[in-house]
Amino acid sequence: MNIGALAKRTGLTNSRIRFYERAGLLQTVDRRANGYRTYPPEAVLVLELITTAQQAGFSLDEIRKLLPPGLDRWDHATLIEALRRKVADIEALETRLKRSKAQLVALLADIEAKPDDIDCATNARRVLSHVLGDKIGSEEMLIGDGGLLAKTTRRRTVRAG
Repeated sequence: MNIGALAKRTGLTNSRIRFYERAGLLQTVDRRANGYRTYPPEAVLVLELITTAQQAGFSLDEIRKLLPPGLDRWDHATLIEALRRKVADIEALETRLKRSKAQLVALLADIEAKPDDIDCATNARRVLSHVLGDKIGSEEMLIGDGGLLAKTTRRRTVRAG
């Protein structure tokens, strides 16, 4: 089949199919005498595997390593191990995202708990003191009128002469 027919069957653009070919992911491509590409029916399956793997979080390099030269030559153990690694990666990412979400929700609640009798700058100091602990009151960090955080204090030495 030609690239247009393959694009229709897979829902991919011609340029995306050519990209996968250049990336070495779609290897079963022949050229006619006129230079047009011809794709075998299994190219549809290969492209569906590539897009499904990308949606699952696999990089093109990972997909390239997993895809066998022919669909009848899968390395079962390698495939299972790669899938287990990807599941572990996703679980680690979920843990990090859960922690980040909790921190953001706590920060949002702290900001929204602004007492009515204080202005935004004072509320920023209050929230930052919760986030940063004792550092906010120390000389390491100052809050100025020009922004939420002013730059760290520095002493300059001026030499005479």
